[in-house]
Amino acid sequence: MRVCFVGDSMVNGTGDPAYLGWVGRVLQDERIRRAELTGYNLGIRRDRSDQIRARWKAEVEARLPSEFEGRVVFSFGANDAVQEVPPSVTLRHAEAILSEAKARWPVFMVGVVPLPDEKARVRIRALDQALAMLCDRLTVPFVSVFDGLMATSVWVDEARAGDGAHPGAGGYGRMAELILTSDVWRRWIRSGG
Repeated sequence: MRVCFVGDSMVNGTGDPAYLGWVGRVLQDERIRRAELTGYNLGIRRDRSDQIRARWKAEVEARLPSEFEGRVVFSFGANDAVQEVPPSVTLRHAEAILSEAKARWPVFMVGVVPLPDEKARVRIRALDQALAMLCDRLTVPFVSVFDGLMATSVWVDEARAGDGAHPGAGGYGRMAELILTSDVWRRWIRSGG
């Protein structure tokens, strides 16, 4: 199975001294059950939803030829919120991305991560909730990590101690844990939908 993880710097794992981020940790854990698992991290720092919409398809098609079982995980939105992109614009891009992707592969979406800045966090929470509703309407499995990351201080504390946005190993480890322990993720990764 090949899985592409498409998104922004949080997908990339920026700030993690181990260069794993949450994606690397999720793949490490899933590889225990699937020796043939191949993961592709397609996270690009500072990418907004419009930039992801412009690039995702070509990048994913190059890695998921039809002869292989392929899946796609998306996670984005923090840069849209920080740069005050109207939520309706982000949702329009997200709907186009998810609709096109799910026509070809099993698709999963991880919600938007919180940031230390309180004003941005309010916008992010609202966007995360709107993306959850969009995914529900499109029948795309979705897991929100916002509340789980805010429930402990590690994510925000590490982000503050770093560049003000990205956590270190502890924060990404917590995010991976939230995803891996989600029933929605477990059903999707094991069944394909």
